Amino acid sequence: MLVLSVLVPSNIGKGNLASSVLDRLLKSLRGINDVTNLGKSLFIGISYLSAISGAFVATGASNTIYTFGIFASIYPDLNYLTWLIYFAPPILLFIFILWLIMMSYFPPENVDQGHLVGLLEERLNELGKINLAEKKVIAVMGFTLLLWATQSIHGFSIPLVGLLGAVLTMLPGIGVWEWKEARVSINWDMMLFFASTLMVSGMLIKTGTVEWLATIIVETTASQSAILVVIILILCTLIVRIGFVNVLGFLTIMIPLSINIGENLSGFSPLMVAMAVFLTGVPGFYLITQSPVHLISYSFGYFTDKDLLRVGLPTSLVWVGVICVSLLFFWRIVLG
Repeated sequence: MLVLSVLVPSNIGKGNLASSVLDRLLKSLRGINDVTNLGKSLFIGISYLSAISGAFVATGASNTIYTFGIFASIYPDLNYLTWLIYFAPPILLFIFILWLIMMSYFPPENVDQGHLVGLLEERLNELGKINLAEKKVIAVMGFTLLLWATQSIHGFSIPLVGLLGAVLTMLPGIGVWEWKEARVSINWDMMLFFASTLMVSGMLIKTGTVEWLATIIVETTASQSAILVVIILILCTLIVRIGFVNVLGFLTIMIPLSINIGENLSGFSPLMVAMAVFLTGVPGFYLITQSPVHLISYSFGYFTDKDLLRVGLPTSLVWVGVICVSLLFFWRIVLG
């Protein structure tokens, strides 16, 4: 999932791809082994990790790209590599703990490893050798990733580099398709929706609504310590997130709010507070309706809504704990 987050900047795309591949493998294993618990672990894991891995790199998902732009406006030193440094350690720590939780709640069955390896080799043989078009796409993606990673050197923005990569896929000799095909393939509805959410966020900021709300929260908790205020903000983000299916729409409200609150707190920079709120608001732990990826993985029938809620309660607490540790210790060190 972490590798896919670098190559596929869409949580739905990653979730769909991983779900379809694992579904074929599990169906092939069912004839020999019981894979009930294994299926629950893998498909609930997809539900969680598709969103969390989207925060692993600055281009991992649409909501991450939006958040990166907001963060870069208050912290100019932020780039593709520094984002990875800030977010990779807490995400990797959580993935390890998530593995322990899944092993505890859904102990995997003993699977015939030889049969599993044979299935994987069979799928690889079906794909065949890499053709010329695939080599071109690999080259374009590699060049794009190189420009993203060296942003601090050349200074070109992440969206501009992404646009350049898209243009290269259509150039004669280098490209793999024509503009007519690309134009039809682009989800223009999603582009317009993305733009409209940004407009709503900008309206809330320019009209002073976000600042007004932040002032009320800060004044209400003025007698409390800054650490307690941030923890309350994180827990409120976790709870309010239950009612939102669209993560981008949710973050367009919460990120500006958290920045305003951070500006009025001593001991924490606005960036640190906003980073904590961002990570808290990305995944949905409890309900099938919290994310389109949840609906995709749930549709394969490997887990129930009760299974998701059962493992989601401890997992969400662990996620909040990892964020709080990062906020109090790790980010203080790396951000100086």
